[in-house]
Amino acid sequence: MVKFRIEKDSLGEVKVPSNKLWGAQTQRSVENFKIGVGKFHFQDAFIQALAFQKKAAALTNEQLKLLSHKNVVAIGKVCDDIITGKMNEHFPLVIWQTGSGTQINMNFNEVIANKSNLILESKLLSNKPLHPNDDINKSQSSNDTIPTAMHIATLIALQKTLLPEIHLIKSSVRNKIKEFNGIIKIGRTHTQDATPLKLSDEFSAYLAQLDYAEKTIKKSFSKLLEIAQGGTAVGSGINAHKNFGKIFANNLKKLTKMPFKTAPNKFESLASHDVFIEVMSGLEILTSTLFKMANDLRVLASGPRSGIAELILPANEPGSSIMPGKINPTQCEALSMICAHVIGLKSSILFACTQGHFQLNVYNPIIIHNTLDAINLLSDGIRSFTLNCLNGVKANKKRINELLNNSLMLVTPLTRVIGYDLSSKVALNAHKKGISLKESCLELTNLTTKEFDILTDPKKMV
Repeated sequence: MVKFRIEKDSLGEVKVPSNKLWGAQTQRSVENFKIGVGKFHFQDAFIQALAFQKKAAALTNEQLKLLSHKNVVAIGKVCDDIITGKMNEHFPLVIWQTGSGTQINMNFNEVIANKSNLILESKLLSNKPLHPNDDINKSQSSNDTIPTAMHIATLIALQKTLLPEIHLIKSSVRNKIKEFNGIIKIGRTHTQDATPLKLSDEFSAYLAQLDYAEKTIKKSFSKLLEIAQGGTAVGSGINAHKNFGKIFANNLKKLTKMPFKTAPNKFESLASHDVFIEVMSGLEILTSTLFKMANDLRVLASGPRSGIAELILPANEPGSSIMPGKINPTQCEALSMICAHVIGLKSSILFACTQGHFQLNVYNPIIIHNTLDAINLLSDGIRSFTLNCLNGVKANKKRINELLNNSLMLVTPLTRVIGYDLSSKVALNAHKKGISLKESCLELTNLTTKEFDILTDPKKMV
């Protein structure tokens, strides 16, 4: 049977499970917002970010002589445990709560205060317990704390989760460029036959797209490194020392090894989260790249006998419950669905970022939840696609040569000799009669077999 203790807040007494470290305000949120299944502790980067924020705030308050050293040591120890994931069970709140994120901030304040008091009292170092608002939240407001944590979490997720996976897929594409160098295939525009190119050239386009997506994502870093802390309630900095923001940024910089700096305009930092539109724009460019790669590969591998079949994808699992021997491009399909979902998340974030009502945007939880969801999904999707599909892609050289030599668009170089109009007649005549391009050319022009072979050599076209 669950045992309870009594906690108090400004609204009165609340029963809290005795084995949990949170307090009254967290418990009220648990009871009042039984919505959905998404919880903040599932977002590791955000939990880590808030712990970094609380530790940096405590260090700053100590430097400003607002908290004692022994109290800050205890707070720091608790924050370190949170950062390493040891206390996730004490963060039960769902995403769908107050738009400022006040309750998740108070969840942290209560947990850190209660755990710190246990540490302090066990060492007989303090006779005055730390208070969630007066001490852990000192010089802060949820209105600057949550946006600050949102920036920290997004940078952590981008740098430690997504960028390594982008590097992984880029490395795989580079390997394919080397592997496929010298393989000449028919090109396609409008999904119709076009002039030849090398298979390595086709993959080089993917690499260039990935490079551009990565650069675009990194452009958002400069704005993410500007943090709202020090603005407190509305951006004016009420109840905080005038230098709190700058000192906090320096402490956060040391803790995270990231060059954070205080935002030049705290009013903007609280009321506007447009940087998340920039972040998601970079992710949207990445989804465009991944969409193209996944779709190209599954179409180029279509078949194996009745499709294009220029590529051979790894056979990871049976593809049909009724058709024996069928293998499907499942990794391509999974990545495509992730991309579709991320585009939807971006639309939600775009709308949420427009809702900066006066001095505060009150869509904070959904903005950071969707941002981290997009980053994590793309990271997992890229890794799965790279390891289970891209690394094992093979070129079907026999089929590539068959389609290359059968293409009517090899006629293109003939325009320099016999002109565009006659070349068109050669191609259309070959297609109409079902004969080869060479046969049609010899039938309609004065070119010799040798001249035709020289002019239509695919190696010279690439």
